[in-house]
Amino acid sequence: MFEDVPPLPGAEGAASPGGVAASALDHAVLDAVFRQSSVGVHVLDRELRVVRVTGPAFTTRDASEEEVLGRPAVEAYRRFGVDVKQHVLRDVLDGGPPARDVLVRGRPRGDASREHVYSVSVHPLYDPAPGGADRPPIGLVATVTDVTDRVLAEQRLTLLYEARERIGRTLDVERTARELVEVTAPGFAGSVVVALTDAVLRGKPPELRRPGETPLLRCTAVSGSGRADGDAPLPEPGAVLLPGLFGERLPDGPELRRWDGEVRLVAPLAVRGQLLGAVAFGRPPGADPYTEDDLAVVEGVTAHTATCLENALRFTREHIVMTALQSWPLRPDGETRHAVELAQRHRPGGTGAGSWFDVIALPGARVALVVGQVERPGLSSVATMGRLRTAVYSLTTLDLAPHELLARLHAVTLRLAREQGHGSGDGADEPAASCTVAVHDPVTGRLDLARAGTSLCVAVRPDGSLDTDLVDEGPLLGEDGPPFACSSHLLPEGTTLCLASAARAGGGPSQARVAQALAAPGRGPHPMADDLAALLAPERVLLVARTLRLPASDVAEWELPGELSAVAPTRHAAEERVREWGLGVDPLTVELVVSELVTNAVRHGAPPYVLRLLRGESTLTVEVRDGAATAPNLRHAKAGDEGGRGLHICAMLADAWGVRYEEDGKTVWAEIALDAEGDGGRAAG
Repeated sequence: MFEDVPPLPGAEGAASPGGVAASALDHAVLDAVFRQSSVGVHVLDRELRVVRVTGPAFTTRDASEEEVLGRPAVEAYRRFGVDVKQHVLRDVLDGGPPARDVLVRGRPRGDASREHVYSVSVHPLYDPAPGGADRPPIGLVATVTDVTDRVLAEQRLTLLYEARERIGRTLDVERTARELVEVTAPGFAGSVVVALTDAVLRGKPPELRRPGETPLLRCTAVSGSGRADGDAPLPEPGAVLLPGLFGERLPDGPELRRWDGEVRLVAPLAVRGQLLGAVAFGRPPGADPYTEDDLAVVEGVTAHTATCLENALRFTREHIVMTALQSWPLRPDGETRHAVELAQRHRPGGTGAGSWFDVIALPGARVALVVGQVERPGLSSVATMGRLRTAVYSLTTLDLAPHELLARLHAVTLRLAREQGHGSGDGADEPAASCTVAVHDPVTGRLDLARAGTSLCVAVRPDGSLDTDLVDEGPLLGEDGPPFACSSHLLPEGTTLCLASAARAGGGPSQARVAQALAAPGRGPHPMADDLAALLAPERVLLVARTLRLPASDVAEWELPGELSAVAPTRHAAEERVREWGLGVDPLTVELVVSELVTNAVRHGAPPYVLRLLRGESTLTVEVRDGAATAPNLRHAKAGDEGGRGLHICAMLADAWGVRYEEDGKTVWAEIALDAEGDGGRAAG
């Protein structure tokens, strides 16, 4: 075959060191290239006709030379399913650089059921005569190598890489199922069906797999279409898929299954013996069937997907717990609606930032507004938030000033830090929190504020003026500690107070945007809250409270002389006012409570002395204020003692009593529940 092949230039008559003629070596080299090499060699002339072919690639074993030789390359190789890129050949022939590693696809006659990928490199052929290299090429030589296995291996590695990069980007089970579909279709499969168990879809923990049993599976994500003849359409999301697409039972690993005449690759989605779902892959008609190597790559993809599903399921369950903690406990609006008009907003983000707000009714018709946030988001922060929230609610029953309440709450936070950091040594999970406490008195219009950490605290007065300097920032709870910043203000009725939990660095709205959102205070709390909530970072809470004043008809007040002789007329005046109000309460009870509180103030307190009655919807509040800071003690008098029974009598007759300390004295109060069968009181006023 190679007798007419000329020797290499300059090699005539030469001999190798071993005595072999150079021409013999030339023929040996060509024989090795054309007969023994695994690389296919294709020689084309200047008209791009095939003049010589050898090698296994594009095999002509089952084809005669007449089918290939002398024919244009485009026509000759089309019968093997190879689309020759004629422009590449022409560019090299016209003096362009050699083309290297050009991938083409085809189906050789020896393996027509499987598509092959070939790497083709094209080089010019020059006349070996002197000066031939300076003239145009006399033809082309193309070397062809079957790289099907290499390309398939690269595709499988790429699929595994994309699965790890793109699956599990969100902590949502349904989104994770859709990501599995997006990664594998249409490249790896023409159709993909992902089904999850009912337990996983409901956010419950998956069950352990039992031999011979398969839980209910529902279609969650699907891509592609059924068979070409339309006899086997793919299921719709939500459809029950067992028995059916996945068979009567699920395999322990990836397995080929036949369904309605179509072979599918079925694999479970399981982790540590727990079944979360299953996936079925199908190739389009005419595509290459799945192989053992495909089973191996599917095992890697499904294992990663199952891990992502487990993480998403765990997050879903934690999010349910965090949501429950975030919304507990709820405060009734009825107890505070005569002190403030409220609008509450929470911008969820799913991270569990530990933000909370509370509106707590206090004795004397007052109301406490609380906004706080635990640092370092997560489930532990939400749990800490719940404990701090309970502590705030308990501390408010002590009638503490806001800054004193924060000091007690700081001690609670330090105790929680010691408990959570016990044994860890690094303090990484030790809690710290910001908190703002505002107490509004609807009788006087006084607002007492204290703040730990950074938070939004703004007041909009009825004339539209904005006050952003209500109280200075204080240290975080659990860190530097007291003293905490505090202030007091007398607010006109209709002032709007805006409190929001702290934002991370750079995450809070600017003062100008806040001012714009709070402009036109006559709009009401809810429109203002909507505008301001849009500026908040995720997982922040907001309270917008419009201050009210208690109607003068619901308040009765007397200044008292510092003499015991004033006790009798005072209790009679209180009894008369209660009768005028028409409250469902025993007048004798009111007389006794007023008498004991006034007597105790005159004997042990200091002037000035003031008695105040507050009519509520369900209670009557009796308050006696004096200028002494000494605390009254509840004593248990002996049978022969002449005194010491005043507070004991009040505690027996009233439903609640307590002491509230102020800068210039104290207030002792008692609440008496109204009879539900009374005439309601307010209508009589």
